[in-house]
Amino acid sequence: MKQIRISEKVTDIVTLGLLSAILLLGQLGMAFLPNIEPVTVLLIIYTLTYKKKVFFIIYAFVLMEGLIFGFGIWWISYLYIWSILALIVLIFRKNDSVIIWAVTAGAFGLLFGALCAIPYLISGGPGAALAYWAAGIPYDILHCAGNFVLTLILFRPVSYIINKYASIP
Repeated sequence: MKQIRISEKVTDIVTLGLLSAILLLGQLGMAFLPNIEPVTVLLIIYTLTYKKKVFFIIYAFVLMEGLIFGFGIWWISYLYIWSILALIVLIFRKNDSVIIWAVTAGAFGLLFGALCAIPYLISGGPGAALAYWAAGIPYDILHCAGNFVLTLILFRPVSYIINKYASIP
């Protein structure tokens, strides 16, 4: 009996680690496109599938990003930005409309820069936050469009695959 529990814990850790790595690989693989990446749609699907356990995936992903890109002020925002998305998905988890999830993903992309500006507000004041946010608006628009389109295309097939092979209740 104890052996089964240990085996289940190892399976959980490996699964969550693998899903975190997939987020990072998806982001790095599409890095040549400005602010267009599959992280948002994958996190929506992961949250719908793994519920609160998604936070382990998020923080492992953010830690890996910090190890690769450095732990700058941008990194602080990633600690809460992806968690906000997961909380939104948890609140509306009964929704099964691809259109609603695509709109949610698009809106999240559009608001991403504003959410990232919060540490700049704290460290540099309103002027720094506004300058940071305003400079990134074109990228937020691309992020919005990319999230919307990727969610429309990937939501159903990736959800099917993740749910078919999901090993964590």
